[in-house]
Amino acid sequence: MSTIESTIQFAQQQLSDGVANKKATDLISESGGDYDAASDDFEAMFITQMLKPLFDTLEVNPMFGGGKGEEVFQGFLVEEYGKSLSKAGGIGIADHVKQEMIKIQEAAMQNAK
Repeated sequence: MSTIESTIQFAQQQLSDGVANKKATDLISESGGDYDAASDDFEAMFITQMLKPLFDTLEVNPMFGGGKGEEVFQGFLVEEYGKSLSKAGGIGIADHVKQEMIKIQEAAMQNAK
């Protein structure tokens, strides 16, 4: 199984979880029903979460920085890396997430009837 396939499988498993369904529904409502924007946001968030452990293991070069300021802003930097990677094509889960969100929305509408 390739890394992308295992990432997609992991994302689908997360979406099948009730908490993830609520988060997906929240993303849809926050994006005004724009599934493309919501799925891109989810992919950016997913990439950010994957990058965080990598940056947590890097030591700060004392010559160019360090301290509390760098600790605080490193999270913002990693988040921007995630957004940038997602905009550049991502890792291929946005389309799958979009399809799952549509399924969730359809199921919610059928349950409301």
